[in-house]
Amino acid sequence: MLRAFENAEPTVAADAFVSEMAYLVGDVEIEARSSIWPFACLRGHGTAVDVGEETNVQEFAMLHGAMLGDAVTVGHGAVVDYAEVGDHTLVGMQSAVLSGATVEDHCVVAANAVVRKDQTVPSGHLAYGTPAETTPLTDAQLEQIDRTYETYVELAARFRDAGLDVREVG
Repeated sequence: MLRAFENAEPTVAADAFVSEMAYLVGDVEIEARSSIWPFACLRGHGTAVDVGEETNVQEFAMLHGAMLGDAVTVGHGAVVDYAEVGDHTLVGMQSAVLSGATVEDHCVVAANAVVRKDQTVPSGHLAYGTPAETTPLTDAQLEQIDRTYETYVELAARFRDAGLDVREVG
């Protein structure tokens, strides 16, 4: 569902996929070939939610005032709350990236990890644990990031072509 709020409404690129069961409200922008899956909630008020190109936001994820780069995967049930996530990054299932945090390019936030308020995860690192600690990624982990987002770009096109997306702001 796409909803306007306080003179702002979601904008979705023509070749993006937004599930008819997702909820986007206010100042939200979805860029080319990105996908928003069922039961994701993207709420932009005061601060926009920007989803870069070829980025996927999976089921039950919540984004408030979030900036996501290109080729990002936000896993099932993850939260990105007034934070920034760089290009080619994977935010794992049930993890949280909290207010003011920055996850730079080519990173992985492990499942269930909590990136603390105002913490920076340096480029090429894995953030793991609660609170998150970091360690450099291996080459295999870096390759997994690209395999994941590429899979979702292809899957989203198939879902969009099947008519399972939403286009009108209510």
